[in-house]
Amino acid sequence: MSKPGVVLLSGGLDSSTVVALAQRDGYDLHALSFSYGQRHTVELEAAKRVAAAAGIADHRIIEIDLGAFGGSALTDASIDVPKHASADDVEEGIPATYVPARNTVFLSFALAFAEVLGSSDIFIGVNAVDYSGYPDCRPEFVAAFQDLARIATKTGVEGSTEVTIHAPLMEMTKAQIAAAGTELGVDYSITTSCYDADSEGRACGRCDSCHLRHQGFVGAGLVDPTRYQPDAAPS
Repeated sequence: MSKPGVVLLSGGLDSSTVVALAQRDGYDLHALSFSYGQRHTVELEAAKRVAAAAGIADHRIIEIDLGAFGGSALTDASIDVPKHASADDVEEGIPATYVPARNTVFLSFALAFAEVLGSSDIFIGVNAVDYSGYPDCRPEFVAAFQDLARIATKTGVEGSTEVTIHAPLMEMTKAQIAAAGTELGVDYSITTSCYDADSEGRACGRCDSCHLRHQGFVGAGLVDPTRYQPDAAPS
């Protein structure tokens, strides 16, 4: 018998892989995506494609406005998305593409949805190995939110459910993620990870996310199926 689960679905490499892993483990997934004021709204179309390909009937796109606060290159047009000639040039530390409190907000919505569904399982594609240095992608954050979730809901207080935040990619490299998803049949050609894609959904090939994604396919010995802007494929 399948178990209900909530998955945060961005339409990128990581979240699409999490969908495949959760379904492999027998979960009946309900997906949440967010229109949060991001400049790369093409990811929402990718999320729709991924949900449809995975047979997820309940996929909801929630509108919130994190752009009202700014503070991120992803939500504030006055801040440039960092671009690099190669993956070796990607800087350490927390980059300008960090969106303040984004995963905290997203997981809060997922927690509310899970409680209504009677689910104790929430899936998120955060990763602490090949990632951009975001503080809300670390194991400490996931563990802390899980502790919060268990005392912040009616079902948790009454003891009817004990929420688990599943982060199956946490200790995986991008190459391992790409390989795992490919083995499970994920079609990465319908996904997008770019922070600055054009209106046709073609990747810029120069942002941190593009470099990390491309290096993942290369490291896994796979052909990169990403659609890039002319002469923009990462080296």
